[in-house]
Amino acid sequence: MWTAVGSLAAWLWLLLGQGFFWRTDLRLPPRGEPESWPSVCVVVPARDEAAVLSESLPSLLAQEYPGRAEIFLVDDGSSDGTGELARELGRRHGGLPLTVGSPGEPPAGWTGKLWAVRHGIGLARARGPEYLLLTDADIAHAPDSLRELVASAVTGDFDLVSQMARLRVESVWERLVVPAFVYFFAQLYPFRWIAVKGSRTAAAAGGCVLLRATAAERARIPDAIGQAVIDDVAMARAVKGSGGRIWLGLAERVDSVRPYPRLHDLWRMVSRSAYAQLRHNPLVLAGTVAGLAVVYLVPPVALVVGLVTGAHLAAAAGGLAWLVMAGTYLPMLRYYRQPLALAPLLPFTALMYLFMTVDSAVQHYRGRGAAWKGRTYARPDAAPGP
Repeated sequence: MWTAVGSLAAWLWLLLGQGFFWRTDLRLPPRGEPESWPSVCVVVPARDEAAVLSESLPSLLAQEYPGRAEIFLVDDGSSDGTGELARELGRRHGGLPLTVGSPGEPPAGWTGKLWAVRHGIGLARARGPEYLLLTDADIAHAPDSLRELVASAVTGDFDLVSQMARLRVESVWERLVVPAFVYFFAQLYPFRWIAVKGSRTAAAAGGCVLLRATAAERARIPDAIGQAVIDDVAMARAVKGSGGRIWLGLAERVDSVRPYPRLHDLWRMVSRSAYAQLRHNPLVLAGTVAGLAVVYLVPPVALVVGLVTGAHLAAAAGGLAWLVMAGTYLPMLRYYRQPLALAPLLPFTALMYLFMTVDSAVQHYRGRGAAWKGRTYARPDAAPGP
């Protein structure tokens, strides 16, 4: 009974005291037309992205931006012809100028993506841009995406404006796991706290980050975060820690086209960085597992066991906690246009995330660490493996 009551108390606190993380109405901040449109360079790190590039790169080439803009796609050692495809798409679609470069293999102390970003920023600096748009190769942008991002940054005087791209939700497993992924992220990093000056909360969504060039230099981006596996959060912390103003919200017309049709694909997406999120600390892992169990698993268990054994107070507390949990999940399901009947299944999804987190730690101690696109980062200070 007391465990159920504790879970209910936790949910009441999450409902009211965690920055209203469950609300999904935080979109791009109010913006107006700048007197003059600043120059922008778009940096796209890409490793083995031929399968999605035909959907994403044309959307960048077709940006309707009133100022000067240019795209730098960095082919990070791809084996599937990503660079050649990018050049072909540039010739076929026209639009913004496109440069395709390659940085070679990353040295020790760098993740492959950030080494590619460093190379792209280096190419861009020759153009003297006022802003950098860092976007992943699987992200498709509406034609006015860049315009709206820049207008928001200039109007609000933000050094970093980031949008959480709407991930693909088509397969059964995507419907079950993806909305919860964004829900849990917002719970860890309440978006409303991120923009508050002086708050310690800092995060960004790596698929879509508009960064002021002077803020990048002041925060030493990406050199200061070269070995970060969770590079978007590390970048936001570096920018905010150096005095910059940052903003993060949900996107309306910035979408990921990367499919995750199988549970295995989603499992890898989460487990590759879950233990890094916990700073590779066994005590933090134990606390996280316990917290997930008490907050997400106790409510349905208390309800069922309470009803079976006649422990009515435990059943009532568990049922009410489960109801609050499901209620806070409804806005995210609406945002992803998913059936609201999925809300009561959040404890099951949380259990999967618990196993993914434990698996991430197991892989770390087996020496496999965070693996992605053929590279492995076994320890925070490890060099990328073959």
